[in-house]
Amino acid sequence: MSKNWKYLSIALLAVLALSLAYAAIEISGGYDVAADTPHGALAFWLADTTRDNSVASRARGIIIPSGFGSDAQVKEGASEYAEMCAQCHLAPGMERTEISQGLYPRAPELAHDNDLPPAQQFWIIKHGIKMSGMPAWGVTHNDAILWSIVAFLQKLPTLSPQHYRDMTKDAAEDHDAMGHMPGMER
Repeated sequence: MSKNWKYLSIALLAVLALSLAYAAIEISGGYDVAADTPHGALAFWLADTTRDNSVASRARGIIIPSGFGSDAQVKEGASEYAEMCAQCHLAPGMERTEISQGLYPRAPELAHDNDLPPAQQFWIIKHGIKMSGMPAWGVTHNDAILWSIVAFLQKLPTLSPQHYRDMTKDAAEDHDAMGHMPGMER
């Protein structure tokens, strides 16, 4: 047996042993999936890396529609964001909500942590992220509405709390008048 084959065999056996140990932990329920127990560094890195690479790969080829970012589209997106997103992702000047505090992993605060390209934001909003609490809004909303949210996200980091309130006051008035979040019956 050559020296290289011996090292390759040892490496393959080590990978197999680690895989079997991991499977045993998973099957036995040994891994704690509680949302109030943080992941270890390795699990966190693996989840982040997998998510980031998956989204980037799937968002390739998404074409941003013409007229993207118009004032009307941003205004519509502001209303949708206030209705569907702010409870988890917060807004300028907004304190953490009960739901945002209970999420793990925590939803990014998009007024501060908003560096993904528009195509990736669209893909995430449309398809959601498994095991994160991020819903797949493409199931209930058409692409035009989803792109309006992305257009608004491009402006969100530049908004003051007052500017955000001004842009979303129609959504708040609709919510108060109907007693529920408008758009949810779509």
